[in-house]
Amino acid sequence: MKSRFHNALGALLLTAAALLVPAAAIGKDAPASVPRAAPVPLLWKVSGADGSELYLLGSFHLLKPQDYPPSADVEQAFVAARRLLFELSPQELASPTLPAQMLQAAVRQDGRQLKDDLDAATWTRLQGYARANALPLDRLAGMKPWFVGLSISLAQMAKQGLDPQSGLDRYLMGRADAAGKPASGLETGAGQIALLDGMDTLEQRQLLREALEQAEQGDADGQRLYDAWRRGDEAMLWKDMAQQMKRGYPQLYRRINVDRNDAWVPLLEQQLKPGRGSTLVVVGALHLLGNDGVVEKLRARGYAVKRICSSCQPQKKAAALRQPVTRTAQKAGA
Repeated sequence: MKSRFHNALGALLLTAAALLVPAAAIGKDAPASVPRAAPVPLLWKVSGADGSELYLLGSFHLLKPQDYPPSADVEQAFVAARRLLFELSPQELASPTLPAQMLQAAVRQDGRQLKDDLDAATWTRLQGYARANALPLDRLAGMKPWFVGLSISLAQMAKQGLDPQSGLDRYLMGRADAAGKPASGLETGAGQIALLDGMDTLEQRQLLREALEQAEQGDADGQRLYDAWRRGDEAMLWKDMAQQMKRGYPQLYRRINVDRNDAWVPLLEQQLKPGRGSTLVVVGALHLLGNDGVVEKLRARGYAVKRICSSCQPQKKAAALRQPVTRTAQKAGA
């Protein structure tokens, strides 16, 4: 039976951009690009006072070159925006000191070793993974389990061709810079690193165990998560990932999702004041989903919110047309 912590890694990969900084050094041998349809965006429009508006876009922090260009809806939101907001500012995300800060937080300072925090079965599995994947386990002996687990998960996703340098947030940061549009952050890298380092030993151990389980299963869960994001499947992402984590580990879920959403809402409301125009907000997709998401929190405060999804309309029209046709056919048959 899968642990109730299942999909915690997926939730982390959909929430904090700074977590993915080390992945640039991990990814390799990505497959050649193959043209494909643009992803269906997780995109909402929030209407404020005097024409001010927010576009809320759910990002996936690791993508493939063939996931571009984005959909026309995303392009229109970008063109309309006067400014962009990300989890971290482009300047901080690009800072060479950020990976060093993360590594510093991941190094043990209490004299214990990685093995000391793991049960025998997990340690054996980790040794097997290290041998099969040329992982220098001796270099990781003094690291905390959360760092090792996240590194394994990112390395496995890199094998599927998913790269943080191709993430939607980084892509739009580059577009904003080229267009001369101001871009800033909702929080700091130090805050995101503290989020990880604040996990207790049990949470860290299970995070590492889940990374090993996913690697042994051929990373099917990571592929499922990526596919769901590509098709804009908010229901699957919420029910099969977020709700499982919320039930199994409510404290961690609150820290990585709810508390941060609550902190962001007042900042987003500032962008909805008269005269602000349009702002494009790009954050991990999990932050926009469900009753705990920014979308519903803003709706609860009285703002008009609607999803923008041109590619969803043909599906809805087809579903609406099927029912009358069926009734007409039945009547004619009678």
